[in-house]
Amino acid sequence: MSTAQAVKIGIAEMEVVIAPNVIRTCGLGSCVGVVIYDAGKAVAGMAHVMLPHSSMARGGVINAAKYADTAVEALVQLVIAAGGRKGMLKAKLAGGAQMFSFSTVGGDMMRIGARNVEEVKKQLERLHIPVVAEDVGGHSGRTIEFNPQTGVLSIRTAAQEIKEI
Repeated sequence: MSTAQAVKIGIAEMEVVIAPNVIRTCGLGSCVGVVIYDAGKAVAGMAHVMLPHSSMARGGVINAAKYADTAVEALVQLVIAAGGRKGMLKAKLAGGAQMFSFSTVGGDMMRIGARNVEEVKKQLERLHIPVVAEDVGGHSGRTIEFNPQTGVLSIRTAAQEIKEI
């Protein structure tokens, strides 16, 4: 009899779990937690996406998990390698908050949270993976945990009840 483990991922990391294990990440401010899962196989992957585009990288090797434009496809491949079926994949998202107020100086560049969410959704749409639930935007950080057995994403936000989507 196996004991369930909680696999923790950090900023700019991704991992896959199979039930009964769960997967979690904390510190989602402007970052986006992307969960891609196959409910029928009880397999799920999570990425803690930090920035929208890998073009923002400063030379060297690109960490695929760090950028929305590279993390989504890499995560899909990990989920499929763990037994997920391409046509059965679904996504849930959390994060993408606007953590700080800025004047109009910097404009779109300072909307990192919103831009992260937009790019994640763009990549999911390109791969024909539906977003079935999301808790994005706002001004508060989040901690999330996904259970591939139940398909429930639990979201803890400062000064609020735990939300399940």
